Amino acid sequence: MSNSSSITHFLLLPFTDTRDLQLLHFWLFLGIYLAALLGNGLIIIAIACDHHLHTPMYFFLLNLSLLDLGSISTTLPKSMANSLWDIRAISYAGCAVQLFLFAFLIVAEYCLLTVMAYDRYVAICKPLHYGTLLGSRACVHMAAAAWGSGFLYAVLHTANTFSLPLCHGNAVDQFFCEIPHILKLSCSHSYIREVGLLGVSDCLAFGCFVFIVLSYVQIFRAVMRIPSEQGRHKAFSTCLPHLAMVSLFISTGMFAYLKPPSMSSRFLDLVMTVLYSVVPSAVNPLIYSMKNQELKDAMWKLINGCFSEAINCPSSSAAQL
Repeated sequence: MSNSSSITHFLLLPFTDTRDLQLLHFWLFLGIYLAALLGNGLIIIAIACDHHLHTPMYFFLLNLSLLDLGSISTTLPKSMANSLWDIRAISYAGCAVQLFLFAFLIVAEYCLLTVMAYDRYVAICKPLHYGTLLGSRACVHMAAAAWGSGFLYAVLHTANTFSLPLCHGNAVDQFFCEIPHILKLSCSHSYIREVGLLGVSDCLAFGCFVFIVLSYVQIFRAVMRIPSEQGRHKAFSTCLPHLAMVSLFISTGMFAYLKPPSMSSRFLDLVMTVLYSVVPSAVNPLIYSMKNQELKDAMWKLINGCFSEAINCPSSSAAQL
């Protein structure tokens, strides 16, 4: 039995103890991480540089890509380093920072997905009021509220979680520091306060979920009333990427946190955690660019511009010589 005051580090759960599989895990996660960096980075630069994309929908998408980059950078680099160097340890302060950043970014992303559902609802169900309800100032305020909600959630839960005495060692049953797995290390009589706080947070999260569902019910009803097949296709093309991302994010997260204990196993927990904490950040750019011709054109323009500059730079240098 150890007390939190004597814990200087935590031991993260390795994916495997076999050296070859550890290296395979490193290269697999490195590929996913680079794909997420490239995809989200292209979206951020394309939206920032193309004035045709300076609209509420793309403004929220830019914020979403920033959150995706932050969340995947919070968990994967440390996990990759542990697999590469065959270590498990993370410092007490490092664990607290990782828990704070992950909670901050994931909750902010969930709030932003709720805001994006409202954006699609207004665009399709109340198009005449779109400019009024989603002006530049309103968009900034809603994005700031999403980021602020995540920050407040992370501050409260991180401070509360790490104020609990830890009586069950320092081995975390996850490949990164996460609130439920730190709570498992706390004394059985001391975590009721944090569980209550998590319960309140779950109620608010359920409220956001209901709002998203009701928004899309209204959206689909409005889309089905559009007489033109081309109009319906255009409306669906702006909604389906967001709906697919919301479904992946919420379904995997809910299963990871709300599955019955009888279904719990170390391997299943790892798989589900990867699905909601890692995969969305890598596939979001693909989901959005597949159905969105404007974004696809802006990204190709950006890529072609970079290649053109790379080709022209050596030729101009040679001419000067």
